[in-house]
Amino acid sequence: MSEQKPAAETRTFEAEVSRLLHMMVHSVYSNRDVFLRELISNAADACEKLRTLSLSDPAIAEGGDAFRIVIEADKEAPSLAIADNGIGMDRQELIDNLGTIAQSGTRAFLEQAGEGAKGSALIGQFGVGFYSAFMVADSVTVLSRKAGSDEAWRWHSDGKGAYEIEPVDLAEAPARGTRIVLHLNPDNASYAETETIERIVTAYSAHVPVPIVLKLADGTEEQLADGSALWRKSKASVTEEEYKDFYGHVGGRFDEPAVTIHYRAEGRTEYSVLLFVPSSRPFDLFEPERQGKVKLYVRRVFITDEAEILPPWLRFVRGVIDSEDLPLNLSREMLQKNPVIEAIGKGVTNRILADLDKLATDNADSFAKVWESFGAVLKEGLYEAPDRRDGLFKLARFKTTTGGDAWRSLNDVVAGFRPNQTAIYYALGDDAATIAASPHLEGYAKRGVEVLVLADPVDAFWVRTALGFDGKPFQSVTQGAASVDLIPVLEAEAAKDAASEDKPASEAALAALTLRLKQALGDKVVEVRGSNRLATSPACLVAPEFGPDRQLEKILASRDGAGGRAAQILELNPAHPLVAGLAAQAAAGGAAAERVDAAAPLIFGLARILDGEAPDEPAAFARALAGLMEKTIG
Repeated sequence: MSEQKPAAETRTFEAEVSRLLHMMVHSVYSNRDVFLRELISNAADACEKLRTLSLSDPAIAEGGDAFRIVIEADKEAPSLAIADNGIGMDRQELIDNLGTIAQSGTRAFLEQAGEGAKGSALIGQFGVGFYSAFMVADSVTVLSRKAGSDEAWRWHSDGKGAYEIEPVDLAEAPARGTRIVLHLNPDNASYAETETIERIVTAYSAHVPVPIVLKLADGTEEQLADGSALWRKSKASVTEEEYKDFYGHVGGRFDEPAVTIHYRAEGRTEYSVLLFVPSSRPFDLFEPERQGKVKLYVRRVFITDEAEILPPWLRFVRGVIDSEDLPLNLSREMLQKNPVIEAIGKGVTNRILADLDKLATDNADSFAKVWESFGAVLKEGLYEAPDRRDGLFKLARFKTTTGGDAWRSLNDVVAGFRPNQTAIYYALGDDAATIAASPHLEGYAKRGVEVLVLADPVDAFWVRTALGFDGKPFQSVTQGAASVDLIPVLEAEAAKDAASEDKPASEAALAALTLRLKQALGDKVVEVRGSNRLATSPACLVAPEFGPDRQLEKILASRDGAGGRAAQILELNPAHPLVAGLAAQAAAGGAAAERVDAAAPLIFGLARILDGEAPDEPAAFARALAGLMEKTIG
């Protein structure tokens, strides 16, 4: 007499399932597409469990087909089925894994298998992914047969508080593994469309460790994923063409990568990395959100491309980071604040900077192209990440006043210091052409001093907070005293000065002029003084020793509510004929000195024009200029 199989049984879900299922369907997942990702991940887990167990018990997997996941859709029903030939479940496991919310079969398996399961490509952690099926289905049917068992079981529920479980004939069940059938509700019938399935699998599950096939209506099969992940392969086994193809796929780019970073980190935190530095600048590099484009996977399952793993100043990097042990929240859509993600970000950032430094050393021309495209972004790190400043200074390249079109490193600049030079000088401006025309550079050019040309908006911020490089402070050419007196003038420039017939103003006359101009200009300037930073221009404006540089002040003043500009220092070139003539009139006193008062708005306005700005009082400047022209013409 044969043993009678248990009859169908109706059981209620545990843990107030109605409320919990409602939460899963309406709160945990913001994107309904992820239900298929979750079910495929569970199927891959089932195959990985059997693969792991078969290492110690080969007989358990004998006689079966190679591991794979099969998706089958019926548009008429409409329904969607996901089947695997993995470990399968018996009656008690169906009750434990599907009848109890947050009962994770994968977690239980890891605990039971101990070290024997370490390194397997298991995905699930919380045991709730299966319930995401009820977001799109009115009911779900599960047919499962555990590997090595001669029994098969059917589990069915509408997700409203109870489920049924009953034995089925072996002919109705898979030979081994599990088949899940989703009876789709009308609003989600599109999930039975071939195009929809292909899109979701490509986006989320193209790299799970088990091949995925789609069974078409005519009985043929289409392979959606081959069970491989390029980043899991050894670097030696991947061709340049494969890297290029994957770069185009993962980065949405059509150029060739300038740098390919492929490695696996092992230790307390394990993860695989395949990242690319583009060779050309993407159009959205300076978008306000400054979001990165690195895709985060966990055991080859796509999680998000919005994880803040790399700092914003590396947002141009494209590729994949695949974690082995990254803790996630219930839906895997939002990462928990956890030191693991910080450790991954720190480690990957270190590697990117090291590889960029290697490129700069081994192939200066290639690195120059990278810097041309992304240097402005990397310099954001100089401001935002002081702890990374030394590494970024090694990478930083600059255009300079003496370097022509070449990019110069800070080491190059320091190596080219003139005698008695103690600071790295820089000039800020809106663009290189404007900076090159600045009168502030004249005295430095006369002495052959190399000046950094800083035309990116971020330059005004990082250079102010940086203490220096190689023990040499950064100093603006438009701020404070020029301090170039001790640097010798170039021989050619000295020869020009000796041959010139222009006589500079005497110290006494210059003192009289600076006093008179300060009185005439009032609180527009905090000081008027002679300058050693000028060579051919009569005057310029500089910022006080402390406070913002001239360019930074312009940026801050342009912002809404930033207020007005602070008073500046007016510097005069004693050797310029105009200044020398005005100095003589100031020293003469009387009516001659009064002409200095009339010229004061012109000198101040001229200094502003040379600085790339309009006169502060255009009407007054125009009247003074017109009056001067009348006297000259008359």
